[in-house]
Amino acid sequence: MSDHKSAGDGSAATTANETATERSFPSGPLATTLAVQTLSTAAAYSIPAVAPAVAGDVGVNPALVGYFISAVYGVGILSALFSPPLIGRYGAVIVSQAVLVATVAMLGTAATGTLAAIALSAALMGLAYGATAPASTHLLVPRTPPALMNLVLSIRQIGVPLGGMLASLAMPPLTLALGWRTSLLLQLAPVIGLGIAIHLLCRHWDAPRPAKTATAHPGLLAPLRMLKTSPALRRLSFAAFIYSGLQLCFMVFMTTQLTTKAGFDLVRAGQTLAAYQLAGVISRPIWGWLSDNVMGARWWLGLQGVFMCAMAVLVGTFSEAWSGPMVVLVSMAAGATASGFTGIAYGEYARLGGARRTEATGAGAAFMFSGVMVLPSVMSLVVTLTGSYEGAYAAIGGLALLAGLGMMIRWRE
Repeated sequence: MSDHKSAGDGSAATTANETATERSFPSGPLATTLAVQTLSTAAAYSIPAVAPAVAGDVGVNPALVGYFISAVYGVGILSALFSPPLIGRYGAVIVSQAVLVATVAMLGTAATGTLAAIALSAALMGLAYGATAPASTHLLVPRTPPALMNLVLSIRQIGVPLGGMLASLAMPPLTLALGWRTSLLLQLAPVIGLGIAIHLLCRHWDAPRPAKTATAHPGLLAPLRMLKTSPALRRLSFAAFIYSGLQLCFMVFMTTQLTTKAGFDLVRAGQTLAAYQLAGVISRPIWGWLSDNVMGARWWLGLQGVFMCAMAVLVGTFSEAWSGPMVVLVSMAAGATASGFTGIAYGEYARLGGARRTEATGAGAAFMFSGVMVLPSVMSLVVTLTGSYEGAYAAIGGLALLAGLGMMIRWRE
């Protein structure tokens, strides 16, 4: 991992942070960015966690839940691309608070319970969700020793499976007891509390502020232009697109697949999805440490694509013929690979981006969100038309295999 002490992202704030901050384990910024990611992700995945109940009340096919996540991440592409200049101008702490404001808006709107409100809530969530990774990179990279970079960014990314796990464990029993609308509203308290705590305790991380006239606005497509001159970034972005899409296919469809095809009840299916998420929580720091100390990040990313393919084929065959323990075991293996790659990927984006790492990370988030937007929607269509998960999972798994092999080809850097 190369050193990142050059001035970054065209902002005076980044330069000041890198020269004034001693690099040690960044426990405060890491805990804060992890909490923001966890609570926002838990809110975004709450609707998929109880998709059958929501669909029953609204009167739609539960397989259409894939479109909800696609809307969150589709709008999130814009916030991922727009956020680097906003982070440079206003600071990563303020942008992180904006993510929490969007989370509050999403929860309150969805809780009204109409189909139109649920669709609108997905767009509201996406307005800021794409900024989580660039804001975290902006705060963490200047404060992190290069030898710990993949580990730290992988720990930060635990917030995604951790948030999904919280939604999977809490939402089904709360929905049975209180209804899914009330269950959404219960999440408002911790989100608002975190936003207040960040305002009181973390504002100094953004100081000193860059001059607002120091640089011209780089434009929406500035992060994507970096790919023109970097084959490594292009291969990484293709893998990020496929891997993230497959990761969300597992998460979005597992509850519905297990309740409709494997004979699980809602709570048991939610527990299985939580086991998938738990495997991602456990594996992410392990993969990050291994990438820092044993094998280069691109090799781990390549191997993960191979394993993702195998797990997709197996998950596609879940049915009542499978024993409960084997379903859980395979789900956890899928989570350890498909839900464990993002921290390493963001570390590679930061490394390859160099001084423009916040823009590179924004591009990475845009490609991951594009995969999440496209592949679950495609899978929703295929499953709705055919009633089968097997072929859809096999096709996406084949793409993951192709991306993994591409990652292991020698890059020209």
